[in-house]
Amino acid sequence: MNIELLRQYCISKPAVTEEFPFDQDTLVFKVLGKMFALTSLKGWEAGIASVNLKCDPEKAVELREEYESIKPGFHMSKTHWNTVELYHREFSTKFIQELIDDSYQLVIKGMTKKQQAELANYQ
Repeated sequence: MNIELLRQYCISKPAVTEEFPFDQDTLVFKVLGKMFALTSLKGWEAGIASVNLKCDPEKAVELREEYESIKPGFHMSKTHWNTVELYHREFSTKFIQELIDDSYQLVIKGMTKKQQAELANYQ
């Protein structure tokens, strides 16, 4: 997966915006203002691409144990976020998309009923 495929997949989801809230390097994807994916543009340019994705705490540990390229979230809550190193090319595009889907759904699940109703207007 390359940066453009990652970007296109993330922004294709309902109510998603892309922003640079921290600096000009960290591209953040949000659903209704809540982060579900972050990536460093400099990392992609340097050949060390990765993406931070929200994850269920139990599943996060399982994924880290199963895959060397999945680590606790860099600069994030280690309980709820994983950093998926893409430069090893260990994962299929489909697998990365599934992880993105899980992250997106977890963020939605944590929203208020009002926010979830607002999201329904985008679909």
